Amino acid sequence: MTSDVAQRPRVLVADDHPEIVKAIRRLLALDCDVVGTVSDGADVLGAVQRLRPDVVVIDLNLPTVSGLEVCRQITHMQPATKVIMFTAANDPHLRQRAVEVGASAFVCKVGTDDDLLSTIKSVWDARPTPDL
Repeated sequence: MTSDVAQRPRVLVADDHPEIVKAIRRLLALDCDVVGTVSDGADVLGAVQRLRPDVVVIDLNLPTVSGLEVCRQITHMQPATKVIMFTAANDPHLRQRAVEVGASAFVCKVGTDDDLLSTIKSVWDARPTPDL
């Protein structure tokens, strides 16, 4: 039996900028397991179903299908999966829209590295734990 302390959040990163994906991987390496990355909104749902991440960090502006629409679909199909919208647009209206479609959090890319990591830890810690 493993303890909760040893577990780390399984994170899927959805962003179409390879430099940002690389930076996120580097940032999360010590505290999270990055189980995959996707660069197109149309590929996110398949990756979520296949990889079963605990948290999806998703860019608002993805090719093909927007991050908001993908977030809505994830929270409908996989309600236990937490979605963090990660975008350069620090717009209160977008933040509100993200919450409306089911995002657990909204993090601005121009913040500090600690913002994303602490947000992932926060939504991970808030997850329901199974009864033993």
